[in-house]
Amino acid sequence: MIRSMTGFGDASKSENGASFAVEVRSVNNKYLKCNIRIPDVLASLEPELEQIIRSTVSRGSVTLTVTCSNNDAAAAQKVNAAALRSYAEQISEAMGISVADVSAAQLVHLPGVLQEVCDEGDRLGHARKMLKPLVKLALEHMVAMRTREGVALRDDLAGHLDLIEDRLGQIAGSASAVVTAYSDRLQSRMELMLSKIDIKADPSDVIREVAVYAEKTDIAEEIARLGEHLVHFNDLLNSADDRPIGRTMDFLSQELLREANTIASKSPDAAMSRLTVEIKGAIDRIKEQVQNAE
Repeated sequence: MIRSMTGFGDASKSENGASFAVEVRSVNNKYLKCNIRIPDVLASLEPELEQIIRSTVSRGSVTLTVTCSNNDAAAAQKVNAAALRSYAEQISEAMGISVADVSAAQLVHLPGVLQEVCDEGDRLGHARKMLKPLVKLALEHMVAMRTREGVALRDDLAGHLDLIEDRLGQIAGSASAVVTAYSDRLQSRMELMLSKIDIKADPSDVIREVAVYAEKTDIAEEIARLGEHLVHFNDLLNSADDRPIGRTMDFLSQELLREANTIASKSPDAAMSRLTVEIKGAIDRIKEQVQNAE
């Protein structure tokens, strides 16, 4: 099954005043690259979230963004009264003012005045419990979008493959006619030239020249290999297998172009050359499109 590497998914949840939102975006990349943006207080969860991504996606540059907030009263930090009082007394003594004149609003920013109420392990445990299912759900939404994009990608690639198959059939049908036409032209030219000196053309000479020409312009093997690559490509497009196929299609598109170039170099006929140009144009479009296939 072909899937695009472009997709988006999100998920969010609120519970007991805590809210978490997850967004996942993916774009083209030759390999899998994970970019995780998460609040610093939850940074220790990053390896676990990356593992979830890697178990779901095989290719693409994936960006996971996590935002969170806590509106519960229990989330408020605790004021260390002893530290606050100590700071106030030191400032009062140093500046020669009363303790009452010292601004408490400024003191709360000093080290040790505000302390976390909840245990760090408990906070991470709660975040892990909420985040992991949300990340999985957001990834499911992204994969669903990539699958829908893959359907359009498959249809476009199938159209290019059909064009190549049609033009290749025309080339195969006219290949023998090209040799016959060359033989007729050669026979006529030799008879015309030799008639001026009253000598008849030796049939063996014509046959030898035609054989050399036929050998140089023989494209039967290239046509056969190109046809086999088309069959393989179509099999990949129509496969129900869930494995990634983008890299295989990228390699096949290079092989398609290689065979097309060889056919072009061996085609002296103008009509065949035009057909080959159309084939190469379709292959170029395929090469562009498979860069977005997972």
